[in-house]
Amino acid sequence: MFPFLPLLILTLPLLPHVSALPLTFPFFPPSSSPGPTSTTPPVPLAPANATTQFLRAAQFSRVAYCTGAAVSSWTCGAPCDSLGGGVEVVQAGGDDGLVPMYFIAIDQATESVIVTHQGTESSSILSIVNDIQIQLVELNTTRFPGVDATIRVHSGFQKTFERTADGVLAGVRSALDVSGFGKVLVTGHSLGAAIATLDALLLKRTLDPAINITTTLFGLPRGGNTAWADFVDANLAPTLTHISNQHDPVPVLPPRFLGYQRPAGEVHVRAVDGDGEVSEIVECDGQENENCSEGNSLFDIDIANHAGPYLGNVSFGGKFCPL
Repeated sequence: MFPFLPLLILTLPLLPHVSALPLTFPFFPPSSSPGPTSTTPPVPLAPANATTQFLRAAQFSRVAYCTGAAVSSWTCGAPCDSLGGGVEVVQAGGDDGLVPMYFIAIDQATESVIVTHQGTESSSILSIVNDIQIQLVELNTTRFPGVDATIRVHSGFQKTFERTADGVLAGVRSALDVSGFGKVLVTGHSLGAAIATLDALLLKRTLDPAINITTTLFGLPRGGNTAWADFVDANLAPTLTHISNQHDPVPVLPPRFLGYQRPAGEVHVRAVDGDGEVSEIVECDGQENENCSEGNSLFDIDIANHAGPYLGNVSFGGKFCPL
C-alpha cells in the first residue's frame, strides 16, 4: 500500500476533472491491525445477469448527482428518464457540501422505497472535508445501542451520515406507510456508498424486521476497522453488495495498514467493452480478496475507473447528471 499514497497525493490537482475521490494521508497511526484476507478464486457472473440485478440501483445512484430541484421535480433528463415512470420523490435534501445531495423515493416498478446519497462533489472544499477526516473513531452508540465497543469507523463518514440520519429514517418510515411496500433499497456511489452503509444499518436495526432491506453500493471506500466490517456483515449480509470497478483505487482506501477493513459482498468488474458494457465480472469471497480490488497492482491504478462505467454504461459524477 505504501507506494500508492504519494501517487494519490500527486493526483489531487486533477480533482476538478475526475469524480469523487476519498483522500488519504499517511500520517495517522493505525488504530488496529489489518483483518484477514482471502485467496479464494472469485466466482464468474454472467454480465447480463449482473446488469439485470444491479442496474436499477446504479441508475438511482447516478440521479443523486443531479440538483435537488431537478430530482424533486423528476426533471433531471436522461438519468431520470432511464428509470421510466412510476418514481415519486418524497424527500430530497443536501447542499453539495457538508451535506451531500440525497433523496428518498417510492419506486412502483420494484415496489420499493429507495434511499440514495451523492458522492463527493469535487468542486466543493466542504464536500472533500467529509472524506479527509480519516481518523477511526467510536461508532455512535446512541444511534447504535449495544454494539461491540471495539467498533471504529471513519470519522468523516460518520459525521456526514449524522447530518441526515434522522431525516432519512423519518422519510423512509413515511414512504413505507404511504406506499404499503415492504422493501427498501439503499444505494450510493463513493462517499454516498459509505453514508448508505450507515443508513442501511440504521434502518435494519430500527425498522420492523419484516421490512426487506437491500444495500447495493458502487465504488465503496473502506469505512471502518475489522470489528466494523464484521458488524456490517452480521447485520446486512447477504443482501449487501459493493461493486468495485477494474483499477479504481478508492475501494482500497483508506489503507489497511491504518486499521481499515472492508465488509464482505464485493462484486468486481474486471473488464468493460468499448460500448461501456461490462464484459467480465466476478463475485468475491471474504472481506478482502486478493483476486479482486485488494489484489490490484499499485502501479496500474486508474482513477477514471471510479466514475465508471459500471453496468449498463452507467457512470457517476456531476458531468453525467448536469441538470
